[in-house]
Amino acid sequence: MGVYLVDVGAGEWLSEDTGEGGMGAIAKGLDAELARCGLPPYTSVAERDFGSAFEEKLSPSMYGFDALCRSQLTPAEREMLGGWSVLVPVSLDEEIRLPIGSAYTDETVIAGAPQVLALAERLAAALELPVEIPEMSGNLALTFWLMEGEAEAFAAANPGRWGEDLDTAFYVALYLRAAQHALRQGCPLTYS
Repeated sequence: MGVYLVDVGAGEWLSEDTGEGGMGAIAKGLDAELARCGLPPYTSVAERDFGSAFEEKLSPSMYGFDALCRSQLTPAEREMLGGWSVLVPVSLDEEIRLPIGSAYTDETVIAGAPQVLALAERLAAALELPVEIPEMSGNLALTFWLMEGEAEAFAAANPGRWGEDLDTAFYVALYLRAAQHALRQGCPLTYS
């Protein structure tokens, strides 16, 4: 058990069957809000590619990550980075709140991947996160990289601020890679 961050394919995104993980009500709500703002609907949802799927478990402590965010970001930016329940590959100047329950909240908060990416890049620069940290895809690849010792070995060979707190490095890499994945694959991400 635990909280996972996963990508969502077109079938799940457009499905009205909430028993099967359907997010159709969220998709319709997002499109209505986009139309209200004069923006086109989000219709180019890719089907989930299980060969390059995104799934990571949020298990390390967030204490250091929270401290980093507080030192580098405004309260509004912190909310944009970590307050969403759905991340979409659409540029949104501000979060969209829908009165639709999600996996862990009573409402759905949707953020734009371009904005989350910009914030995650700032944190990565502040933490001196090496660009060599692999772009993980697949089932728990980043989680296993951190938990099974590869991150420690990499930090020993590539010392720097990032290696002083691998839990913080994990979350910076997680948000960075999640936003990159959403934009590269054209898919939403959500918590399950």
